[in-house]
This record gives sequence, structure tokens and C-alpha cells, in this order.
Amino acid sequence: MVMKNAVKYKKQYFMPPEVCMDWAKKEAVDKAPVWCSVDLRDGNQALVVPMTLDQKLKFFQLLVDIGFKEIEVGFPAASETEYTFLRTLIEQNLIPDDVTIQVLTQAREHIIKKTFDAVKGAKNVIVHVYNSTSLAQREQVFRKSKEEILEIAVAGAKLLKDLTEEAGANYRFEYSPESFTGTEPEYALEVCNAVLDVWQPTADRKAIINLPVTVQHSMPHVYAQQIEYMSKNMKYRENVLISLHPHNDRGCGVADTEMGLLAGADRVEGTLFGNGERTGNVDIITVAMNMFSQGIDPQLDFSDMNKITEGYEAYTGMKVYERSPYSGQLVFAAFSGSHQDAIAKGMKWIDEKAPDCWTVPYLPIDPRDVGRSYDADVIRINSQSGKGGVGYILEKNYGLDLPPKMREAMGYATKDASDVLNKELQPEEIFELFKEKFENVTTPFQVPEVHYRKQGGVFSAEVHSICKGEHLVAFAQGNGSLNAVSNALKQAYGLEYSVVTYTEHALERSSSSRAIAYVGIESKRDGKLYWGAGVDADITHASIDALVTAINNSLNA
Repeated sequence: MVMKNAVKYKKQYFMPPEVCMDWAKKEAVDKAPVWCSVDLRDGNQALVVPMTLDQKLKFFQLLVDIGFKEIEVGFPAASETEYTFLRTLIEQNLIPDDVTIQVLTQAREHIIKKTFDAVKGAKNVIVHVYNSTSLAQREQVFRKSKEEILEIAVAGAKLLKDLTEEAGANYRFEYSPESFTGTEPEYALEVCNAVLDVWQPTADRKAIINLPVTVQHSMPHVYAQQIEYMSKNMKYRENVLISLHPHNDRGCGVADTEMGLLAGADRVEGTLFGNGERTGNVDIITVAMNMFSQGIDPQLDFSDMNKITEGYEAYTGMKVYERSPYSGQLVFAAFSGSHQDAIAKGMKWIDEKAPDCWTVPYLPIDPRDVGRSYDADVIRINSQSGKGGVGYILEKNYGLDLPPKMREAMGYATKDASDVLNKELQPEEIFELFKEKFENVTTPFQVPEVHYRKQGGVFSAEVHSICKGEHLVAFAQGNGSLNAVSNALKQAYGLEYSVVTYTEHALERSSSSRAIAYVGIESKRDGKLYWGAGVDADITHASIDALVTAINNSLNA
């Protein structure tokens, strides 16, 4: 079976007239670009139900809190709702002095004039004008020549300049050859240079040329070549900020952005979580956090990702995908046993060595840096999990440092429980399972009372035991209290086993702290290991409880 219609499609992009591959010599993005959020315009217009005024105002504040210094607030000439939102921001003095609002307008006289009415009173404004330049739009939508399309752009640029001078304002200008990726690069350059000739940008009043991936037509390296060509050949380059505005039609929005930055771009327009038309805009969070993960300060604050996610979902009605990079609920989660073991060991290594850099396996960043926790977000336990993850949960949440072989046994017990229940187990459920399986198992044996006597390094024990309702007192000696109790039980009931593991540790640091003991026995009957744990303020009592549980587990197997 094949897709028969592939022949109806062809490449809709144009390569630059010269090879532009200097960007490929660079290894990584080494500094943060100028960020511009377009959530309130591009993101909002893509929603099934656009945001209310109140939601927009709250979203604007969220963007300010994150650290955006340029925020596109809408297309004020498009509707009264958009106009009212902008006027509310201005009239209620909700725009910080260090934040620039950006408004979008088509290169049409009446629309531009209404846009200027909308921004009256704002301190810092970018007026963003655009017209479509692609071959498809020129032929099919506008049915105009290259010369006529260029004239639309130039006329719009002139009107922006004239109206700004009339208003006595110091607005900055941005121009987009919309559908840039479907435009011949040399023609796009001609149009942008003609616009810049009108604006005459200066060092203290730079122009923005935005080169959008309005529709993604190519692989990212093609876009990088297009950006590099524009950057190398654009007039007034030192006084121009080249801006990127990638959409995600081919799933390459982040790659387009990163390669575009390598190719000479200075600025990025995008949205939180990639909201936007069709498949969305580039996700600024991913681009910024990619920089962060390589030691570059993105100049945006995503340290409380849960708050940002909750705000975004509340204001837009959208949901953040569980696998969304850095922000999804499952992106730090490890269910696989081998992954959990590696992560647990990596975290222990970090604790022991205190290195300068984060290098924990399977975790590209420290989850705590985005407000996540290890126990809730990293080590997640289900039927695929192993001893490492289970051991980590018990140690970090409850202070239990199980012996390695006991971890293995607890891992299998957890797998079985998760399998039967067909669900992920929460830390408290794992702890309860541990107590059920390995702590104070009292059937068929109980040892309610023990009396000791020590003479010349030899311990004598009087062991009171109950088995199946019958009370028995046994006497034995040993090289320690636990050994003496063990010998007494063996003699009284004909038990055949050997104690192969004994460890203990405090559960709390206070003087009245409780202790936990772990005992592993090897049954002569089947050669298998069986485990028990005991908790008591008296470590001797704890060790006896652990031994009895291990014996009971061997007999109940």
C-alpha cells in the first residue's frame, strides 16, 4: 500500500542564489536572543474560543512575570475586542516601563491609522506591518506583480513613518514579508531593503525585519541558508534586528529557530508551549530551556513551570502535552527499571561529589530548576520499574536504606502489585506494600518476649514464642542476642536456615529515634533468600522482629 498522491506535491521553497553555510560551522547558540511573545495575538487567534478580556490581562501579567520585554498584544484594528484589550492595558497603566508592546497591522492605510489610534498613550511601541510576498500569494491571492507587491510594502512603511512623526512618537518599526519561506530570497531581500530605505534605521532606533516561517516548506537547514543570505546582504544591517517567526507545520519549529539564530538572527517571536495557527508557533520554552541546559542564561524565568502551565491552561483552554519538552508532566519521569537505577545512582554521585555541572543520566536538566521534585516527577513506579527506583523512593521519602538483595525482592513485590492493580503506585502505596510484605509479619510465628543473659561473651536467650496459637519457651546460646534467639527458634521448631544479611540504621536523628533492622535468611528447604524488617526504639527488638518476619516469609512462601 502506498500513498498515491505524492506526485501532486513539490517543493515550494526557493534556495538563495548563493550557498550560505557559515552557520553550519557554529556549534551552538551562545547567547539569548531578544524574545517577543506572540501568545496574545498569534496564539489567541488560533483558539477555538478566543480569550476573554480578563484572561488576556492575566496572561499578559504572566508573560511579564516570565521576563518578556516585548509582547505582541494583538491586531487592534481587527476587532473591538482587540482594541479594548489594548486600551485597557494603556489606560490602566498595566504595561511596565521596561516592556514594549507590539501591535500588528496590514500594510493598508485605514488599518494602519486605526492601529495608531489604539496605541495612543503607550510609552514603548513596536508597530508591526506586513504584506505577503510569496509566489503562491502573488499569483493566487493578490494577482499582482513583484513590483506591485513591493509598492504595497513601501507605501505601508511610508505611512508608518509619517503617522509616527505626526503623533510626535518614537515608535519602533517592524516589517514582515509574510510567507517568507515561499518567497524567492533575492526578491524578499529587495522588498526588505526598500522598506529599510524608507525607515532609515539608526543605532538608537533599530528597525526589525521579521522573516517568518509562515508555513513550513523546507528542512531547517534550508531556512538557515535563507536567513544567512538575508543577514549578509541586508542594507543597514548594523541597525537592523533580524527576527524569526517559525510555525511548526513540519514539526521543525525549534530546529528552524536554533539554526536561524546560528545563521545571524537576533530576535525570536514565538509562544508558550507552541500555541498558534495550525500546528502552532515555535515553543519559546523549548528554545530557551535548550539554551539553559547548555549553560546559557535565556533571560526568561521558567523556574516555576507548574505555575506557568496552570496559568496557560486556565487562560487558553488548551492542555500542555504530557511529553512537551521541559514542561510536560511526564518529561522527567522514569518508569524503566534500568533508567531508574541509573538516575538513582547519578543523584547519589551528585550528592557525594558535588560537581560543578549537572550530568545525571537520563535527566538533561535538574528537575528542581523548573520547580519539579524527584519523588513526584522523576522516579515513577509501575510494573516496568525495578529495584533502583523502588529503593530510591523508600530511601528519599521514608529514610529506608534497604540492602541490595532486599531492594531486589521489594522491586519484584512492587512489580507484581502494580501488575495486579494495573496502575502506577504512589510513594505512600509503595511504603504500605513494604510494611505489608517485610515488616512485622506475625504468622505463623510471633515472639512477644525475650530475656537475655550475657556471661563471658556468650549470650543466653529465653525466647517466648507463639506458633498457631501454642505458646512455647525455648532456651539457647549464641555469639550475640540475635544469634541466640535464632538458635532457640531453630531448636524449638526444627527450622533450617542461615542468617546471611543483617544491617541496621536509625530512622531519625533525635536521641529518641527509632531504628530499623533488616534480616535476610537463606532457607535450607529451597535455597532462596527471604527478608524481614523490624522497627523499634530498641535495635535489639527491631532485629528480632526482622528475623521473625523473614522466617514467616520463608514458611509462607
